[in-house]
Amino acid sequence: MIYNIDKTKKESAYMQLYKQLREDIVSGVYKYGSRLPSKRLVAAETGVSVITTEHAYELLCDEGYAESRQRSGYFVIYSADACLPVSDKSEAVKNHSFHNVKTEFPFSVYSKTVRKVLSEYGEELLVKSPNNGCRELRSAIASYLARSRGIKVEPKQIVIGSGAEYLYSILVQTVGRDKGVAIEDPSYEKIKKVYIANGIECEMLKMGSDGIKTNELEKAKSRVLHVTPFNSFPSGVTATASKRSEYVRWARNRNGFIIEDDFDSEFTVSMKTADTLFSLAPECTVYMNTFSKTIAPSVRIGYMVLPLRLLEEYEKKVGFYSCTVPILEQYVLTELIENGDFERHINRVRRKRRNNKR
Repeated sequence: MIYNIDKTKKESAYMQLYKQLREDIVSGVYKYGSRLPSKRLVAAETGVSVITTEHAYELLCDEGYAESRQRSGYFVIYSADACLPVSDKSEAVKNHSFHNVKTEFPFSVYSKTVRKVLSEYGEELLVKSPNNGCRELRSAIASYLARSRGIKVEPKQIVIGSGAEYLYSILVQTVGRDKGVAIEDPSYEKIKKVYIANGIECEMLKMGSDGIKTNELEKAKSRVLHVTPFNSFPSGVTATASKRSEYVRWARNRNGFIIEDDFDSEFTVSMKTADTLFSLAPECTVYMNTFSKTIAPSVRIGYMVLPLRLLEEYEKKVGFYSCTVPILEQYVLTELIENGDFERHINRVRRKRRNNKR
């Protein structure tokens, strides 16, 4: 065990130690289930305090690399297939507590990030946001989607809005009200309500065990299909690979569009998440997601990824709409994504759900 702390660096000692320990865990120096060196031993060999060492160990636990066992020490629980890749930018933040892992992001991390953004951006936060959302956030989301979902898009394809309902509204104005929308039955009630409020005729398509039933798709007259392929609410159905391909054929045959609502997909307990419809058919799929589930219900930030062929129509019809998310919140979310805190939170929740399922 050789760990070195460079006191001339601006980076904190606990972060230097954490990164070295993490590298040894990921590279297999410490195998799954093995015990990590004691805090006192590491502190003595590196010349730092036990508290500093404890901070590094606690961050490893927060991220799902290790766990603390009472009176036994710290043990490796990392498996390479169980975690999302985390952005390497910037310094991570030690978490103090979080209680409801299904909905609540660590408040200590969030509050520190808000203070950092206020300090760094100052009066720039008083300016109006670009209509589609600030470029920094759209770029951060584009990078995140490439890392986590295999979706490779340009920032100009991403539109930021205050939640899914708002995005549904401006999307139907983009694709046109005359096409109709086919929706899963059952589905999240608000989806239908928003479309009806926008003057859209909705078709309800019955769900089977693997997604919308084939005969329901065949008889539908709409040219827009709104689906939640992963863990559809309230049925809990996840569309199979063959069903996803069927959705794509449906849209292509009608020269239509798929609205892919990827809500809650980040918290899957599967080792590998299913391919998105957008990755299968980027020319006819609109990908949508929000941060209300992954961070907190009060974070009313959602986004949609438009196919390149819809960009001109979007700009012409609704591109003049002002962004409904304050610039402060956009920069806070940008920081959380870029410094890795957001993905660390996702990894923690996935790890806990997977362990609870065993």
